[in-house]
Amino acid sequence: MAWKGEPSARQYEHIKERELDRGASESRAEEIAARTVNKERARSGESRSRSSVQDISSCRRGGKRSGRPGPRGRTREELYQEAKHLGIEGRSRMSKSQLERAVGRKKG
Repeated sequence: MAWKGEPSARQYEHIKERELDRGASESRAEEIAARTVNKERARSGESRSRSSVQDISSCRRGGKRSGRPGPRGRTREELYQEAKHLGIEGRSRMSKSQLERAVGRKKG
Protein backbone atom coordinates (compact mmCIF):
# COMPACT_ATOMS: atom_id res chain seq x y z
CA MET A 1 0.00 0.00 0.00
CA ALA A 2 1.42 3.41 -0.95
CA TRP A 3 1.14 6.21 1.56
CA LYS A 4 2.10 9.81 1.06
CA GLY A 5 4.66 10.90 3.59
CA GLU A 6 7.05 8.87 5.66
CA PRO A 7 5.18 9.23 8.99
CA SER A 8 2.04 7.65 7.52
CA ALA A 9 4.04 4.76 6.07
CA ARG A 10 5.81 4.16 9.39
CA GLN A 11 2.53 4.31 11.28
CA TYR A 12 0.92 1.87 8.82
CA GLU A 13 3.76 -0.64 9.17
CA HIS A 14 3.80 -0.30 12.96
CA ILE A 15 0.05 -0.91 13.27
CA LYS A 16 0.16 -3.79 10.79
CA GLU A 17 2.99 -5.48 12.72
CA ARG A 18 1.17 -4.98 16.02
CA GLU A 19 -1.98 -6.59 14.62
CA LEU A 20 0.00 -9.51 13.20
CA ASP A 21 1.62 -10.01 16.61
CA ARG A 22 -1.87 -10.12 18.14
CA GLY A 23 -2.79 -12.95 15.78
CA ALA A 24 -4.70 -11.11 13.05
CA SER A 25 -4.50 -12.45 9.51
CA GLU A 26 -2.37 -10.54 6.98
CA SER A 27 -5.42 -9.06 5.23
CA ARG A 28 -7.12 -8.09 8.51
CA ALA A 29 -3.92 -6.46 9.80
CA GLU A 30 -3.60 -4.47 6.56
CA GLU A 31 -7.23 -3.38 6.76
CA ILE A 32 -6.92 -2.20 10.37
CA ALA A 33 -3.67 -0.36 9.61
CA ALA A 34 -5.12 1.32 6.52
CA ARG A 35 -8.30 2.42 8.29
CA THR A 36 -6.35 3.80 11.25
CA VAL A 37 -3.90 5.76 9.09
CA ASN A 38 -6.71 7.10 6.88
CA LYS A 39 -8.68 8.25 9.92
CA GLU A 40 -5.66 10.02 11.40
CA ARG A 41 -4.91 11.68 8.05
CA ALA A 42 -8.51 12.90 7.82
CA ARG A 43 -8.44 14.29 11.35
CA SER A 44 -5.24 16.19 10.64
CA GLY A 45 -6.65 17.63 7.41
CA GLU A 46 -4.54 15.62 4.95
CA SER A 47 -7.56 13.77 3.58
CA ARG A 48 -11.05 15.04 2.94
CA SER A 49 -13.25 11.96 2.88
CA ARG A 50 -16.78 12.94 3.88
CA SER A 51 -17.25 10.10 6.34
CA SER A 52 -13.89 10.70 8.00
CA VAL A 53 -14.52 14.40 8.43
CA GLN A 54 -18.20 14.31 9.45
CA ASP A 55 -18.23 11.16 11.58
CA ILE A 56 -17.83 11.42 15.34
CA SER A 57 -14.58 10.04 16.64
CA SER A 58 -14.38 6.45 17.75
CA CYS A 59 -13.65 7.44 21.33
CA ARG A 60 -16.83 9.55 21.43
CA ARG A 61 -18.91 6.80 19.79
CA GLY A 62 -18.17 4.57 22.78
CA GLY A 63 -18.48 1.30 20.89
CA LYS A 64 -21.90 2.08 19.48
CA ARG A 65 -20.97 0.43 16.17
CA SER A 66 -18.67 -2.27 17.44
CA GLY A 67 -21.02 -5.05 16.36
CA ARG A 68 -20.85 -6.77 19.71
CA PRO A 69 -23.80 -7.35 22.02
CA GLY A 70 -23.88 -6.07 25.55
CA PRO A 71 -23.45 -2.76 27.30
CA ARG A 72 -22.07 0.12 25.33
CA GLY A 73 -21.41 3.75 25.99
CA ARG A 74 -18.91 5.43 28.22
CA THR A 75 -16.21 3.56 30.07
CA ARG A 76 -16.20 3.23 33.84
CA GLU A 77 -13.33 5.73 33.99
CA GLU A 78 -15.29 8.30 31.97
CA LEU A 79 -18.31 7.83 34.22
CA TYR A 80 -16.09 8.07 37.31
CA GLN A 81 -14.62 11.38 36.09
CA GLU A 82 -18.10 12.78 35.45
CA ALA A 83 -19.24 11.62 38.90
CA LYS A 84 -16.22 13.35 40.39
CA HIS A 85 -17.09 16.54 38.50
CA LEU A 86 -20.68 16.31 39.76
CA GLY A 87 -19.55 15.73 43.35
CA ILE A 88 -21.10 12.28 43.75
CA GLU A 89 -19.93 10.69 46.99
CA GLY A 90 -18.88 7.04 47.21
CA ARG A 91 -18.01 6.93 43.50
CA SER A 92 -14.73 5.03 44.00
CA ARG A 93 -16.63 2.00 45.31
CA MET A 94 -19.28 2.05 42.56
CA SER A 95 -19.46 -0.32 39.61
CA LYS A 96 -19.96 0.98 36.08
CA SER A 97 -23.72 0.42 36.22
CA GLN A 98 -23.96 2.12 39.62
CA LEU A 99 -21.99 5.09 38.28
CA GLU A 100 -24.32 5.28 35.25
CA ARG A 101 -27.37 5.40 37.52
CA ALA A 102 -25.82 7.92 39.94
CA VAL A 103 -24.70 10.25 37.13
CA GLY A 104 -28.13 9.93 35.48
CA ARG A 105 -29.92 10.80 38.73
CA LYS A 106 -27.64 13.75 39.42
CA LYS A 107 -28.01 15.17 35.91
CA GLY A 108 -31.75 15.11 35.93
